Amino acid sequence: MSSPITSAAARKYHHGDLRQALISAGVAIVTEEQNWNFSLREVARRAGVSHNAPYNHFAEKRDLLDAVAAVGFDTLRVDMSKAMEGATDACVAMIAIAQAYVAFAANNPTLYRLMFGSALAGPDGARPALAEISGAGAKAVLRDVIIRGTDDSMFIASADDEMSIAMSVLSAWSAVHGLSMLIVDNKSDARANPEVLVESVMTHFLEGLRRR
Repeated sequence: MSSPITSAAARKYHHGDLRQALISAGVAIVTEEQNWNFSLREVARRAGVSHNAPYNHFAEKRDLLDAVAAVGFDTLRVDMSKAMEGATDACVAMIAIAQAYVAFAANNPTLYRLMFGSALAGPDGARPALAEISGAGAKAVLRDVIIRGTDDSMFIASADDEMSIAMSVLSAWSAVHGLSMLIVDNKSDARANPEVLVESVMTHFLEGLRRR
């Protein structure tokens, strides 16, 4: 089950915690209103501070959205890590983290779109640092499972070939991200329970990844 990202996070500002209070307020607005069309003034109101206070920590709204997306990636990383605890092998772990990944996307569709969409990109197309770093942390969970499967001779990737590992990670990430977007956009097979759908898709994917 995906970790809750709720309005409870939007606690009022306490001395020394202004930046976190603003981020929490931003997360709460995205979660409750399912959009990020808010102003920094609204975030300040939610946090219980003056309308100019956000500018002490965020030069522009995109900087705050970067921090909000980073919270999403951090939550996704934790969900994935918890999901694979006790997994008996890399295939079981892969299905478990896929379940956690898709559940996160389904439960937080707007936050998920913010995390992976173009809203964070600057004029040059570059994405801000916080989301990139936190996103890399979430991706590392998947990479660790690929390496585990490679070390156990379960997967076809070569442990001493970085390109082989990278392509396996990209393939797995593409599969789970694509499935997540289909479910979020209601384009998947509506007759199937999401958990059953994830397990079926990932089982088929893993057949291609297995060493024969």
